[in-house]
Amino acid sequence: MSTTIEPVSGTFVAADIEAERRVLGILIKHPEAVDTVMDRLRPEHFSDPLYRRIFETIIDIYNSRGRISYTQVYNQLRKDPSVSAPDQVLIGLTESFVSQVELEPSIETLIDKQGRRAILEAIQQIHNMIVSDQPETLEACRAKAQELIFAATQASEENEIKNLMEVLNKCYARLLERREGKKPYGLAVRFPQVDMLTTGFKNKDLIILAARPSMGKTSLALNFAVNVAKRRIPVLIFSLEMDDEQIGDRLVMGELFRYRNPDGSFEIPWSAYATRLDDEQFEKVGEVFSELCPLPIYVIDKRGLTVNEIRAKARKVKAEHPDLGLIIIDYLQLIKPHGPTNRNWALVVGDIVRELRDLAGELDLPLILLSQLNRGVETRENKKPVMSDLRDSGNIEEFADVVMFLYREDYYYPEKARQEGTEGQVEVIFAKQRKGPTGSAYLKFIKEYTRFVEETTHYE
Repeated sequence: MSTTIEPVSGTFVAADIEAERRVLGILIKHPEAVDTVMDRLRPEHFSDPLYRRIFETIIDIYNSRGRISYTQVYNQLRKDPSVSAPDQVLIGLTESFVSQVELEPSIETLIDKQGRRAILEAIQQIHNMIVSDQPETLEACRAKAQELIFAATQASEENEIKNLMEVLNKCYARLLERREGKKPYGLAVRFPQVDMLTTGFKNKDLIILAARPSMGKTSLALNFAVNVAKRRIPVLIFSLEMDDEQIGDRLVMGELFRYRNPDGSFEIPWSAYATRLDDEQFEKVGEVFSELCPLPIYVIDKRGLTVNEIRAKARKVKAEHPDLGLIIIDYLQLIKPHGPTNRNWALVVGDIVRELRDLAGELDLPLILLSQLNRGVETRENKKPVMSDLRDSGNIEEFADVVMFLYREDYYYPEKARQEGTEGQVEVIFAKQRKGPTGSAYLKFIKEYTRFVEETTHYE
């Protein structure tokens, strides 16, 4: 037994033919109005094929000559075999309105109706995909459905051309907000040296956080997440390596760092948390759980996600939590390529990075993408990472807005670090910033607690 879904009908709810006639009639009778329409309407705003063709003719004439006239439109339509009796059609259009003031509300009507048609079209495409003889996997269907609906509902009619006064007015408004403490320039992660160098991570930016294994990149990203979420700013974490419980345990251990004995030792070491706590320890751990539970952190721990699937899930979270402020993806090399991978692998990775930067722009938030460094670091005397160490680099450097490296001297030269008192010190190297300086911040990594703290012995 099969279930049949009837296609969407009743297209009258998503079209206003009279409004289409009024817009065309006003443009033909008052050609000077065409400038106010060209950047707001497109042929698809006209549902009637004849009126769409007439609007396309108006666009063609406008683009080639910079102005239109009744005679030009008539002469062009007369050559078009799809338009019969163009003189009668044009006369009918010029008689379809009473006053030129009807133009603005008619434009708004066409924009509204086209938006509704876009949603209906997305629904129909989803229907066709579901009932296809060769359906996609359920996960692929969900990803595609979310992509179609998101695209249909996020179309912007905002004027893309802004004069300098508009731009500076926005800059000045932001300046006043920062001066009054209402809104920071970027997203602070509450590590002063990092925030000083970045002035906060900016919306739409792709931030690469790269390091060799065991340097602490996942831990630092999770520290960022907690510090942001403690200000009631939602954070979305894609963990393609660790499962949700491992993430949860790391967040808890990071907060247990606060319980230190006078001699510097810790009351609740990892060995106790991972085995059996005494009553006092259990009570303190319970307090940490109570503090962390309300934080707006959302974790997706599925392995083998493609960029399309990441995009679909991120859009869903953004729709449910419009104030989503940060996305973290751990990590780049575990993202599954979409489609065949017989191309150069570095180019495939470059495409992934570019699409994730587009996602950051689409959702208007900073996106932190963790990445491995290649083994070339290990083979040279100076172990500090440089741009060429980015694994499968491709276009990573080109598309990234910020590139951060982590370097621990005690990892490579433990004896030297002991002698110089730099054990646990991590240099956060800002190798690239489109909107800020390069340089280094210094943090201390308490590995047992997966916790970074501000390092005060160095400051650049």
